[in-house]
Amino acid sequence: MAKDYLAIDVGGTNIKYGILNRSGKLISRGSVKSDCHNLAEFYALLDKIVAPNLKRIRAIAVCVPGKVDLNTGIVYFGGALPFLHGAKIKEYLEERYGLLTGVENDGKAAALAELWMGSLHDVPNGAVIVLGTLVGGGIVVNHQLIHGSNFQAGELSFMLDHFKEKADGSANRYVGYDCSAVGMIEKIATALNLPDKKDGRAAFAAIKSGQPEAVAIFQSYCYQIAQLIMNLQAVIDSERIAIGGGISSEAVLIEEIKRQYQKLLAENPILAQTFTPPEIVPCHFHSDANLYGSLYALLNEWQRQLR
Repeated sequence: MAKDYLAIDVGGTNIKYGILNRSGKLISRGSVKSDCHNLAEFYALLDKIVAPNLKRIRAIAVCVPGKVDLNTGIVYFGGALPFLHGAKIKEYLEERYGLLTGVENDGKAAALAELWMGSLHDVPNGAVIVLGTLVGGGIVVNHQLIHGSNFQAGELSFMLDHFKEKADGSANRYVGYDCSAVGMIEKIATALNLPDKKDGRAAFAAIKSGQPEAVAIFQSYCYQIAQLIMNLQAVIDSERIAIGGGISSEAVLIEEIKRQYQKLLAENPILAQTFTPPEIVPCHFHSDANLYGSLYALLNEWQRQLR
């Protein structure tokens, strides 16, 4: 009998997947571009990932952008992939392949990975901020992931961060816009006239080399992240904040966020007097966190069903 699990991390740019065992060992991995514009094309991409692995897996764990109703498995408001709104991914995969399938929000999956055996394993209260196409999040209180009454706790992208601007519905009033890692890289690429506007390596090479325009954009971006962390602290009083997403593997990112957080405290003495700063660290699993977390969510759900 097959013993391993297929984890699928659906992102706005790429769909990553991996085969893991029950202990969380990542055996193999792969990725495809999220080159789909409707639900039918999306399901076709999932089929290309699942079908070749059918003989070696016993269940499928999926994480997606957007709100996930854990009672029904239905996805709402699919973030960077709006066609996922109303998608019944769990139902589709279970009926097509006859395998138990779990679906979780991507930010919460990252938090679950870090809670399981990562950066939040040893702290009672913490949070994960996932920097990608938009901004995912997961909040841990008393060693438990918080889903909220409507499964939307941790939807950091929808927090407002320009309160004095006219409420005209534009995206640039939201954290998901200002704190988008993809957006930051595109700004640097545009400023430097780089041929590939999504080339993160080239953008960070410019930052590390001290290119003035790149550094200015990067520092402004990290200041926005620092503000987000401060706002979270006012609500949940975290001991540790873990930064995830592909760019979290860049040490310069974590160091600059810490520096900008201290700058924010210096500019606002009342904040420094009131709040104990959280420890700011990278996610242990970096860009693989969602694979581990979606598996952990599936295993937890499996245990609940067996009770």
